[in-house]
Amino acid sequence: MIRKGMKLYSILFGACPKCHQESMYVEKNPYKLSDIFKMHERCSHCQTKYQMEPSFFYGSMYVSYGVGIAFAVAAFIISNVIFESSLITAFIAIIITIIGFVPIIMRLSRNIWINLFISFDKTALKK
Repeated sequence: MIRKGMKLYSILFGACPKCHQESMYVEKNPYKLSDIFKMHERCSHCQTKYQMEPSFFYGSMYVSYGVGIAFAVAAFIISNVIFESSLITAFIAIIITIIGFVPIIMRLSRNIWINLFISFDKTALKK
């Protein structure tokens, strides 16, 4: 069970990494591509500043590589191992998966990156 207070909660739901009380993103839907990177400047509940320094989220590009590989491996296993498709079909499944999940991969990468630097604070819940 994933609940507030766990890093996984903040990573999966894009919640403030410090208090888990609100979404970091202006638009919760990652497929609204015009607003995919729009984030609140601060958490309205605990006042945590999301972009700690200019270009802070450039580091999430390194994370997105690993997340993309995880999605690609999952697509390969589902396609080739479970459905016993050919390697060409598995390769096409990987490409379609990566293209289809790019907005989610980008958001997950940002969420993981910021959670590496900001920890959950129980006292922030009471403010």
